[in-house]
Amino acid sequence: MDAVRQQLGANLKRRRRAARLSQERLSELADLDRTLISLIERGKKLPRIDTLVKLSRGLGLPLSDLLEGIA
Repeated sequence: MDAVRQQLGANLKRRRRAARLSQERLSELADLDRTLISLIERGKKLPRIDTLVKLSRGLGLPLSDLLEGIA
């Protein structure tokens, strides 16, 4: 599961930066706590599916983009 957390975190961070969003702004758009986004990006926490959906909507991306490279 470590590899999954790390890959998901890297995907989220890359997509957030590409969208030119701060963690704070994404937290507002996704209605999530900023510290949760930080934990996910650093591979410290594996989010629930509803959290992934909120993140993908906040980024304006399909959920599959966040799951890229995860087998």
